Amino acid sequence: MNLSANAQGCVAIRGAGGAVCSMMDHMKNIDSSGWMFSTNTRYFRSFRHFVGTVEQPQRQQLGTEVINHTFSMDLGLTRVFNKTWSMAVYIPIIANTRSSLYEHGGKDRHETHSFGLGDIRVAGYAWLLDPAKHSKFNIQAGLGIKFATGDYKYQDRFYTATGPTIIGPVDQSIQLGDGGTGFTTEINTYYSISHKLNFYANFYYLLNPREQNGVSTQRGGTPSASTIAYTTDVMSVPDQYLIRGGANYQVNNFTFSGGLRFECIPVNDLIGGSTGFRRPGQVLTAEPGITYTIKKFNVYVYTPIAISRNRTQSVPDKIKTDLTGVYAQGDAAFADYSVNIGFSVRF
Repeated sequence: MNLSANAQGCVAIRGAGGAVCSMMDHMKNIDSSGWMFSTNTRYFRSFRHFVGTVEQPQRQQLGTEVINHTFSMDLGLTRVFNKTWSMAVYIPIIANTRSSLYEHGGKDRHETHSFGLGDIRVAGYAWLLDPAKHSKFNIQAGLGIKFATGDYKYQDRFYTATGPTIIGPVDQSIQLGDGGTGFTTEINTYYSISHKLNFYANFYYLLNPREQNGVSTQRGGTPSASTIAYTTDVMSVPDQYLIRGGANYQVNNFTFSGGLRFECIPVNDLIGGSTGFRRPGQVLTAEPGITYTIKKFNVYVYTPIAISRNRTQSVPDKIKTDLTGVYAQGDAAFADYSVNIGFSVRF
């Protein structure tokens, strides 16, 4: 089950973050051992700018908004050893497009792109209660490692105000990886009211001990003294987490789901420092979905719809506030919704 989050916009949470409750339900029905292959594809378009919880509609009115198109596909292979233990590997493939004015001299809108392998994750899972004795309720714990396999220095061409183009690292929000080796913790649980109705909850946290990855934020240019002082001249390697909960109702081969999804890039990491450029933020979404199951195969569609978006004050924002005496808080672009489509097959 890949619980990796992917917030809707410039808040750079990576991973496809699919409909894990249906996949967990599929896994608990596997015989004592076996394999499962899964994919989850996620797409969203972010364009609404927020400072804190306040939207900045003037960005769209003036045509200065940043527009990100993000497409990611997670390929997952799970090995179930017995009714308690399993292990999985998740391989993300990512394609991003970013359209803006301010990165290209401020006169005309241009695009930058990134495409390739993301950060691969390997995780082990265990049901904490004996599945043979606890079919109505159980808790699964997972521990994993995220490897820095995604290109976190991806470069593209930027236009300048005078015309010539330069090559430099693309924005943090469309980088393929974060440049850090991380450690993941997961808790997944369900409670069955009947064979048709059950509740689910998921928790995922990625710890990234590395503070900065050394990649410049200056798009091929030279950092100013102020950006160095605020530590925004290089990219941060942030933690991230996801909390989900809701209910599933089964009708024949269909399962209808409804719940809430909370995704976050925190201001401060649990381990290590938190300086460097990041756009910390939170997204709360309503998450309706539908799954179709037939024998060893299921396919699903989930569409998280934004309820609230919050671009919080980062550590560099706080440093700038202290140095200048003027309150500083950056903005970020968010999507209205995202689309998750995926399937899994047991064999």
